[in-house]
Amino acid sequence: MTPSRHEPHDTGAEETEKRREKVQQTREQLGATVDAIAAKADIRATAHDTAAAVKGRAGQVATQVRDKTAHAGHLVQEKTAHAGHLVQEKAAHAGHLVQEKAPEPLRQRADQAGHKARENRIALIAAAGVGLLAAAVMRRRRKARR
Repeated sequence: MTPSRHEPHDTGAEETEKRREKVQQTREQLGATVDAIAAKADIRATAHDTAAAVKGRAGQVATQVRDKTAHAGHLVQEKTAHAGHLVQEKAAHAGHLVQEKAPEPLRQRADQAGHKARENRIALIAAAGVGLLAAAVMRRRRKARR
């Protein structure tokens, strides 16, 4: 069998097509590489992306701080109410002791003080709450200094 004239021509056409495809792939790869290098060299875009990430993180931290602050506020309210009840119990106990063992003029003055405390119960509870809050703040500051 003798080779026909079309075979070498067909082989040449196929090879030319393969080369064109390879050139096209190389162009696409080169384009992608250039785009990647341009993106890395774009300082403004990088700074913008970094700023957006920092802003997002700051928002998360602010939310966490707000939640912790609200939780701490609830704890202070609970402890203040508990302290107020303890103060009332101790005052009542002290009043009973005074009534049992104190002389009559001292008893009268203690009764007057007890009546004043009952009349100003809210102020007494608030003062106890402020004392607890101040103690908690001082304790945290001491821990932070360590």
